[in-house]
Amino acid sequence: MLITTTDTLSGYEITDYLGIVTGETIRGANFIRDIMASVTDIVGGRSAAYEEEVGAARQSALDELTDRARRFGADGVVGISLDYETIGGRAAMIMVTATGTAVRFRKI
Repeated sequence: MLITTTDTLSGYEITDYLGIVTGETIRGANFIRDIMASVTDIVGGRSAAYEEEVGAARQSALDELTDRARRFGADGVVGISLDYETIGGRAAMIMVTATGTAVRFRKI
């Protein structure tokens, strides 16, 4: 399945727009990651633990989006948009939402 943030697919003609599809995920950071992130905040640098968590959340949302598009009978999803939000009392959870349009296409 082809997925893209653009509205078109180079080399393909979109034949059917099947509807909006979404994928959502909410992931929490664990206690150890919170401690390591606190250390990173103090000494500076990047937090690999949180970067991994955000990457896993993004991939999970995209996987859910493509699964839903397949149920529509889609060949791909165009116009994908990703949204990130922190939630919870200490913003200890991240929510990632992926949204796009499921389409059918043919090679030109």
